[in-house]
Amino acid sequence: MKKRVWTQRFFSPLCFLFLALIISFLAGQQFSRQRQPEPIYPSAGLTAQKKLSDYFPPISGTAGDTEVYIFEGQEAGGHVLIVGGTHPNEPAGFITAVVLTENISLKRGKVVIIPRANASAFTHSDPQEGSPQRFGLATPSGPRFFRLGSRLTNPVDQWPDPAIYINPSGQKLSGSEVRNLNRCYPGRPKGLLTERVAYGIMEVIRQEKIDLGIDVHESAPEYPVINAIVFHENSSELAALVSMTMEAYGFNLRLEASPPQLRGLSHREWGDAAGIMAVLLETANASHGRLKGRPSPALVVEGKDKFYTQAARLGRLFVAYPESGLPLKERVARHLAAISSLFQGLEEIYPEKGLRVEGIPEAREVLEKGLGAFLHPPKEASQKP
Repeated sequence: MKKRVWTQRFFSPLCFLFLALIISFLAGQQFSRQRQPEPIYPSAGLTAQKKLSDYFPPISGTAGDTEVYIFEGQEAGGHVLIVGGTHPNEPAGFITAVVLTENISLKRGKVVIIPRANASAFTHSDPQEGSPQRFGLATPSGPRFFRLGSRLTNPVDQWPDPAIYINPSGQKLSGSEVRNLNRCYPGRPKGLLTERVAYGIMEVIRQEKIDLGIDVHESAPEYPVINAIVFHENSSELAALVSMTMEAYGFNLRLEASPPQLRGLSHREWGDAAGIMAVLLETANASHGRLKGRPSPALVVEGKDKFYTQAARLGRLFVAYPESGLPLKERVARHLAAISSLFQGLEEIYPEKGLRVEGIPEAREVLEKGLGAFLHPPKEASQKP
Protein backbone atom coordinates (compact mmCIF):
# COMPACT_ATOMS: atom_id res chain seq x y z
CA MET A 1 0.00 0.00 0.00
CA LYS A 2 2.77 2.43 0.94
CA LYS A 3 4.61 1.55 -2.25
CA ARG A 4 1.52 2.33 -4.32
CA VAL A 5 1.07 5.70 -2.57
CA TRP A 6 4.74 6.55 -3.15
CA THR A 7 4.41 5.63 -6.80
CA GLN A 8 1.30 7.73 -7.27
CA ARG A 9 2.83 10.69 -5.44
CA PHE A 10 6.24 10.78 -7.10
CA PHE A 11 5.92 9.05 -10.47
CA SER A 12 4.22 11.93 -12.30
CA PRO A 13 6.56 14.64 -10.94
CA LEU A 14 9.57 12.53 -11.85
CA CYS A 15 8.23 12.04 -15.37
CA PHE A 16 7.70 15.78 -15.76
CA LEU A 17 11.18 16.45 -14.39
CA PHE A 18 12.71 13.96 -16.81
CA LEU A 19 10.77 15.50 -19.70
CA ALA A 20 11.89 18.99 -18.65
CA LEU A 21 15.51 17.85 -18.61
CA ILE A 22 15.20 16.43 -22.12
CA ILE A 23 13.61 19.63 -23.42
CA SER A 24 16.27 21.74 -21.69
CA PHE A 25 19.03 19.61 -23.19
CA LEU A 26 17.62 19.88 -26.71
CA ALA A 27 17.00 23.62 -26.34
CA GLY A 28 20.52 24.06 -25.00
CA GLN A 29 21.90 22.34 -28.07
CA GLN A 30 19.93 24.70 -30.31
CA PHE A 31 21.21 27.76 -28.46
CA SER A 32 24.75 26.41 -28.49
CA ARG A 33 24.66 25.85 -32.24
CA GLN A 34 23.80 29.51 -32.76
CA ARG A 35 27.26 30.27 -31.39
CA GLN A 36 28.92 28.20 -34.12
CA PRO A 37 29.67 30.35 -37.18
CA GLU A 38 28.86 28.81 -40.54
CA PRO A 39 31.96 28.21 -42.67
CA ILE A 40 32.93 30.63 -45.41
CA TYR A 41 35.20 29.33 -48.17
CA PRO A 42 37.27 32.19 -49.64
CA SER A 43 38.18 32.04 -53.31
CA ALA A 44 41.68 31.32 -54.56
CA GLY A 45 42.04 35.06 -55.08
CA LEU A 46 42.24 35.71 -51.33
CA THR A 47 45.33 37.70 -50.40
CA ALA A 48 44.99 37.64 -46.61
CA GLN A 49 42.52 36.66 -43.91
CA LYS A 50 42.55 38.61 -40.69
CA LYS A 51 40.40 39.28 -37.66
CA LEU A 52 38.92 42.55 -36.53
CA SER A 53 41.18 42.26 -33.50
CA ASP A 54 44.21 42.53 -35.79
CA TYR A 55 43.14 46.14 -36.34
CA PHE A 56 41.82 46.77 -32.84
CA PRO A 57 43.40 44.31 -30.34
CA PRO A 58 41.05 45.05 -27.39
CA ILE A 59 38.26 43.24 -29.28
CA SER A 60 40.24 39.97 -29.22
CA GLY A 61 38.54 37.14 -27.36
CA THR A 62 35.14 38.85 -27.36
CA ALA A 63 31.95 37.93 -29.19
CA GLY A 64 32.54 40.96 -31.39
CA ASP A 65 35.69 39.69 -33.07
CA THR A 66 35.04 38.68 -36.67
CA GLU A 67 36.72 37.70 -39.94
CA VAL A 68 38.15 40.22 -42.39
CA TYR A 69 38.95 39.00 -45.92
CA ILE A 70 41.37 40.94 -48.12
CA PHE A 71 41.65 40.66 -51.90
CA GLU A 72 44.41 42.72 -53.51
CA GLY A 73 45.61 43.01 -57.07
CA GLN A 74 49.17 43.51 -58.22
CA GLU A 75 48.31 46.87 -59.76
CA ALA A 76 47.63 49.86 -57.51
CA GLY A 77 44.09 51.21 -57.49
CA GLY A 78 41.20 52.07 -55.24
CA HIS A 79 40.51 50.47 -51.86
CA VAL A 80 36.93 49.41 -51.14
CA LEU A 81 35.36 48.05 -47.96
CA ILE A 82 32.24 45.86 -48.21
CA VAL A 83 30.38 45.20 -44.97
CA GLY A 84 27.67 42.55 -44.61
CA GLY A 85 25.98 41.24 -41.51
CA THR A 86 25.55 44.58 -39.79
CA HIS A 87 22.01 43.35 -39.15
CA PRO A 88 21.98 39.53 -39.40
CA ASN A 89 18.19 39.45 -39.76
CA GLU A 90 18.77 41.03 -43.19
CA PRO A 91 20.22 37.96 -44.93
CA ALA A 92 20.82 39.46 -48.38
CA GLY A 93 23.55 41.67 -46.92
CA PHE A 94 25.38 38.72 -45.40
CA ILE A 95 24.89 36.38 -48.36
CA THR A 96 26.07 39.06 -50.80
CA ALA A 97 29.30 39.35 -48.81
CA VAL A 98 29.68 35.56 -48.74
CA VAL A 99 29.15 35.23 -52.51
CA LEU A 100 31.78 37.90 -53.14
CA THR A 101 34.24 36.31 -50.71
CA GLU A 102 33.86 32.92 -52.37
CA ASN A 103 34.15 34.13 -55.98
CA ILE A 104 36.22 37.24 -56.58
CA SER A 105 39.84 37.90 -57.42
CA LEU A 106 41.55 41.20 -58.11
CA LYS A 107 43.95 42.39 -60.76
CA ARG A 108 43.92 46.00 -59.61
CA GLY A 109 43.10 47.70 -56.32
CA LYS A 110 41.99 46.20 -53.02
CA VAL A 111 38.67 44.91 -51.72
CA VAL A 112 38.21 44.25 -48.00
CA ILE A 113 35.13 42.23 -46.99
CA ILE A 114 33.64 41.82 -43.51
CA PRO A 115 30.74 39.36 -43.95
CA ARG A 116 29.70 39.19 -40.27
CA ALA A 117 30.15 42.75 -39.07
CA ASN A 118 28.15 42.16 -35.89
CA ALA A 119 29.19 38.60 -35.09
CA SER A 120 27.38 38.62 -31.75
CA ALA A 121 24.04 39.42 -33.40
CA PHE A 122 24.28 36.18 -35.39
CA THR A 123 24.13 34.17 -32.15
CA HIS A 124 20.49 34.88 -31.29
CA SER A 125 17.21 35.89 -32.88
CA ASP A 126 14.80 38.71 -32.15
CA PRO A 127 12.63 37.88 -29.11
CA GLN A 128 8.90 37.23 -29.55
CA GLU A 129 9.20 37.14 -33.34
CA GLY A 130 9.20 33.39 -33.92
CA SER A 131 12.01 33.78 -36.45
CA PRO A 132 13.73 30.65 -37.75
CA GLN A 133 17.25 30.12 -36.52
CA ARG A 134 18.56 29.05 -39.92
CA PHE A 135 17.77 28.91 -43.60
CA GLY A 136 19.21 26.68 -46.28
CA LEU A 137 20.40 27.32 -49.82
CA ALA A 138 20.63 24.44 -52.28
CA THR A 139 23.95 23.91 -54.05
CA PRO A 140 24.81 21.24 -56.65
CA SER A 141 26.56 19.28 -53.89
CA GLY A 142 23.92 19.64 -51.19
CA PRO A 143 22.45 22.38 -49.01
CA ARG A 144 24.36 24.98 -47.08
CA PHE A 145 22.77 26.41 -43.97
CA PHE A 146 23.15 29.93 -42.63
CA ARG A 147 22.02 31.51 -39.39
CA LEU A 148 19.32 34.15 -39.34
CA GLY A 149 20.29 36.39 -36.47
CA SER A 150 19.04 39.57 -34.88
CA ARG A 151 19.27 43.26 -35.62
CA LEU A 152 20.98 43.78 -32.27
CA THR A 153 23.98 42.45 -30.37
CA ASN A 154 23.15 39.47 -28.17
CA PRO A 155 22.19 40.73 -24.68
CA VAL A 156 24.24 37.85 -23.28
CA ASP A 157 27.28 39.71 -24.62
CA GLN A 158 26.16 43.25 -23.77
CA TRP A 159 23.68 44.04 -21.02
CA PRO A 160 21.78 45.95 -19.69
CA ASP A 161 20.42 48.50 -22.14
CA PRO A 162 20.15 52.06 -20.83
CA ALA A 163 16.83 53.88 -20.80
CA ILE A 164 18.25 56.36 -23.32
CA TYR A 165 21.33 55.77 -25.43
CA ILE A 166 23.57 58.71 -26.32
CA ASN A 167 25.72 57.41 -29.14
CA PRO A 168 29.34 58.46 -29.87
CA SER A 169 28.08 61.24 -32.14
CA GLY A 170 25.93 62.66 -29.35
CA GLN A 171 22.49 61.67 -30.63
CA LYS A 172 19.86 60.46 -28.15
CA LEU A 173 18.24 57.17 -29.12
CA SER A 174 16.08 54.44 -27.64
CA GLY A 175 18.04 52.38 -25.13
CA SER A 176 18.11 49.18 -27.18
CA GLU A 177 19.92 51.00 -30.00
CA VAL A 178 23.05 50.72 -27.88
CA ARG A 179 23.26 47.21 -29.38
CA ASN A 180 22.62 48.34 -32.97
CA LEU A 181 25.95 48.47 -34.78
CA ASN A 182 24.58 50.92 -37.32
CA ARG A 183 23.86 53.48 -34.63
CA CYS A 184 27.22 53.19 -32.86
CA TYR A 185 29.66 54.71 -35.35
CA PRO A 186 32.33 56.00 -35.13
CA GLY A 187 32.52 53.86 -32.02
CA ARG A 188 34.30 54.20 -28.72
CA PRO A 189 37.61 52.42 -28.05
CA LYS A 190 36.66 51.90 -24.39
CA GLY A 191 32.92 51.70 -24.87
CA LEU A 192 30.44 48.85 -24.80
CA LEU A 193 30.94 45.84 -27.06
CA THR A 194 28.96 47.16 -30.04
CA GLU A 195 30.72 50.52 -29.82
CA ARG A 196 34.08 48.76 -29.78
CA VAL A 197 33.09 46.73 -32.86
CA ALA A 198 32.18 49.99 -34.61
CA TYR A 199 35.52 51.46 -33.58
CA GLY A 200 37.29 48.36 -34.89
CA ILE A 201 35.63 48.76 -38.29
CA MET A 202 36.73 52.39 -38.33
CA GLU A 203 40.26 51.13 -37.71
CA VAL A 204 39.95 48.83 -40.73
CA ILE A 205 38.97 51.89 -42.78
CA ARG A 206 41.94 53.87 -41.50
CA GLN A 207 44.59 51.16 -41.65
CA GLU A 208 43.57 49.76 -45.04
CA LYS A 209 43.30 53.31 -46.44
CA ILE A 210 39.78 52.71 -47.71
CA ASP A 211 38.42 55.05 -50.39
CA LEU A 212 34.83 53.77 -50.56
CA GLY A 213 32.77 51.97 -47.93
CA ILE A 214 29.69 49.91 -48.90
CA ASP A 215 27.31 48.77 -46.15
CA VAL A 216 24.88 46.12 -47.46
CA HIS A 217 21.41 45.91 -45.89
CA GLU A 218 17.75 45.01 -46.31
CA SER A 219 14.58 46.60 -45.02
CA ALA A 220 10.86 45.92 -44.82
CA PRO A 221 8.78 46.51 -47.98
CA GLU A 222 6.67 49.06 -46.10
CA TYR A 223 9.76 51.12 -45.23
CA PRO A 224 10.18 54.20 -47.47
CA VAL A 225 13.96 53.85 -47.92
CA ILE A 226 13.84 50.70 -50.02
CA ASN A 227 15.61 49.47 -53.18
CA ALA A 228 17.83 52.45 -52.58
CA ILE A 229 21.37 53.70 -52.26
CA VAL A 230 21.84 55.97 -49.25
CA PHE A 231 24.86 58.17 -49.83
CA HIS A 232 27.04 60.63 -47.97
CA GLU A 233 27.18 63.99 -49.73
CA ASN A 234 30.79 63.31 -50.74
CA SER A 235 29.47 60.33 -52.75
CA SER A 236 26.55 62.02 -54.52
CA GLU A 237 28.07 61.94 -58.01
CA LEU A 238 29.01 58.28 -57.65
CA ALA A 239 25.55 57.36 -56.34
CA ALA A 240 23.82 59.15 -59.22
CA LEU A 241 25.99 57.35 -61.75
CA VAL A 242 25.28 53.99 -60.09
CA SER A 243 21.54 54.66 -60.14
CA MET A 244 21.68 55.22 -63.89
CA THR A 245 23.88 52.18 -64.46
CA MET A 246 21.47 49.99 -62.50
CA GLU A 247 18.75 50.79 -65.03
CA ALA A 248 20.80 48.86 -67.57
CA TYR A 249 20.65 45.83 -65.26
CA GLY A 250 16.88 46.19 -65.06
CA PHE A 251 16.84 47.46 -61.47
CA ASN A 252 15.40 50.69 -60.18
CA LEU A 253 17.66 52.18 -57.50
CA ARG A 254 16.39 55.16 -55.56
CA LEU A 255 18.74 57.92 -54.50
CA GLU A 256 18.54 58.78 -50.79
CA ALA A 257 20.83 61.43 -49.33
CA SER A 258 22.21 60.68 -45.87
CA PRO A 259 20.54 63.11 -43.44
CA PRO A 260 23.28 65.13 -41.69
CA GLN A 261 21.26 65.17 -38.46
CA LEU A 262 20.90 61.37 -38.34
CA ARG A 263 24.03 60.33 -36.49
CA GLY A 264 25.79 57.06 -35.79
CA LEU A 265 25.08 55.38 -39.14
CA SER A 266 27.72 54.08 -41.51
CA HIS A 267 26.71 56.28 -44.45
CA ARG A 268 27.10 59.33 -42.22
CA GLU A 269 30.00 58.60 -39.87
CA TRP A 270 32.26 56.80 -42.34
CA GLY A 271 32.16 59.97 -44.41
CA ASP A 272 32.35 62.47 -41.56
CA ALA A 273 34.80 60.72 -39.23
CA ALA A 274 37.00 58.88 -41.75
CA GLY A 275 36.58 61.13 -44.78
CA ILE A 276 35.80 58.29 -47.19
CA MET A 277 33.01 57.94 -49.72
CA ALA A 278 30.23 56.05 -47.98
CA VAL A 279 27.06 54.38 -49.24
CA LEU A 280 24.47 51.97 -47.89
CA LEU A 281 22.45 49.61 -50.08
CA GLU A 282 18.88 48.56 -49.25
CA THR A 283 16.62 45.94 -50.79
CA ALA A 284 13.18 44.61 -49.79
CA ASN A 285 12.92 41.68 -47.38
CA ALA A 286 9.49 40.42 -46.34
CA SER A 287 10.85 38.31 -43.47
CA HIS A 288 12.12 41.56 -41.96
CA GLY A 289 8.76 43.34 -42.11
CA ARG A 290 5.81 43.77 -39.76
CA LEU A 291 3.07 42.72 -42.19
CA LYS A 292 4.35 39.20 -42.81
CA GLY A 293 2.57 35.97 -42.02
CA ARG A 294 4.25 33.05 -40.29
CA PRO A 295 8.05 33.43 -40.20
CA SER A 296 9.83 30.52 -41.85
CA PRO A 297 13.00 29.62 -43.74
CA ALA A 298 10.89 29.51 -46.91
CA LEU A 299 9.86 33.13 -46.40
CA VAL A 300 13.51 34.13 -46.05
CA VAL A 301 14.59 32.31 -49.21
CA GLU A 302 11.52 32.46 -51.47
CA GLY A 303 10.12 35.78 -50.27
CA LYS A 304 6.49 34.79 -50.88
CA ASP A 305 3.91 36.23 -48.50
CA LYS A 306 0.20 36.64 -49.23
CA PHE A 307 -0.14 39.48 -46.76
CA TYR A 308 2.52 41.53 -48.51
CA THR A 309 0.94 40.74 -51.87
CA GLN A 310 -2.35 42.09 -50.54
CA ALA A 311 -0.63 45.13 -49.02
CA ALA A 312 0.91 45.87 -52.42
CA ARG A 313 -2.54 45.75 -54.04
CA LEU A 314 -3.75 48.23 -51.45
CA GLY A 315 -0.84 50.56 -52.17
CA ARG A 316 0.64 50.23 -48.69
CA LEU A 317 4.18 49.38 -49.78
CA PHE A 318 7.06 51.37 -51.22
CA VAL A 319 8.06 48.60 -53.60
CA ALA A 320 6.23 46.32 -56.05
CA TYR A 321 5.48 42.96 -54.45
CA PRO A 322 4.32 40.32 -56.97
CA GLU A 323 2.64 37.05 -56.05
CA SER A 324 5.88 35.30 -56.96
CA GLY A 325 7.51 37.20 -54.08
CA LEU A 326 10.93 38.79 -53.78
CA PRO A 327 13.29 35.83 -53.40
CA LEU A 328 16.68 36.02 -51.77
CA LYS A 329 18.43 35.36 -55.08
CA GLU A 330 16.81 38.47 -56.57
CA ARG A 331 17.76 40.61 -53.59
CA VAL A 332 21.37 39.39 -53.70
CA ALA A 333 21.47 39.84 -57.48
CA ARG A 334 20.38 43.44 -56.98
CA HIS A 335 23.16 44.04 -54.45
CA LEU A 336 25.79 42.41 -56.66
CA ALA A 337 24.71 44.58 -59.59
CA ALA A 338 24.92 47.69 -57.40
CA ILE A 339 28.39 46.78 -56.14
CA SER A 340 29.60 46.13 -59.70
CA SER A 341 28.16 49.50 -60.69
CA LEU A 342 29.96 51.16 -57.79
CA PHE A 343 33.26 49.66 -58.93
CA GLN A 344 32.65 50.89 -62.47
CA GLY A 345 31.56 54.32 -61.34
CA LEU A 346 34.53 54.74 -59.04
CA GLU A 347 36.92 54.21 -61.93
CA GLU A 348 34.95 56.48 -64.24
CA ILE A 349 34.95 59.40 -61.80
CA TYR A 350 38.35 58.75 -60.22
CA PRO A 351 40.52 56.84 -62.73
CA GLU A 352 43.36 56.50 -60.24
CA LYS A 353 41.00 54.67 -57.85
CA GLY A 354 39.75 52.15 -60.36
CA LEU A 355 39.50 48.45 -59.59
CA ARG A 356 39.71 45.40 -61.79
CA VAL A 357 37.64 42.73 -60.10
CA GLU A 358 37.01 39.33 -61.62
CA GLY A 359 34.49 36.70 -60.62
CA ILE A 360 31.54 38.83 -59.50
CA PRO A 361 28.46 36.84 -60.56
CA GLU A 362 26.27 38.78 -62.95
CA ALA A 363 22.75 39.52 -61.78
CA ARG A 364 21.29 37.67 -64.75
CA GLU A 365 23.27 34.54 -63.89
CA VAL A 366 22.18 34.62 -60.25
CA LEU A 367 18.54 34.93 -61.28
CA GLU A 368 18.84 32.08 -63.78
CA LYS A 369 21.01 29.64 -61.83
CA GLY A 370 20.22 30.53 -58.23
CA LEU A 371 22.57 31.40 -55.40
CA GLY A 372 23.78 27.85 -54.89
CA ALA A 373 25.62 27.92 -58.20
CA PHE A 374 27.93 30.58 -56.74
CA LEU A 375 28.47 29.08 -53.30
CA HIS A 376 31.28 26.71 -52.40
CA PRO A 377 30.13 23.08 -52.07
CA PRO A 378 29.38 22.38 -48.41
CA LYS A 379 31.49 20.16 -46.27
CA GLU A 380 29.67 17.37 -44.47
CA ALA A 381 29.56 19.16 -41.12
CA SER A 382 27.88 22.23 -42.62
CA GLN A 383 25.07 20.25 -44.26
CA LYS A 384 23.22 19.74 -41.00
CA PRO A 385 20.32 22.19 -40.56
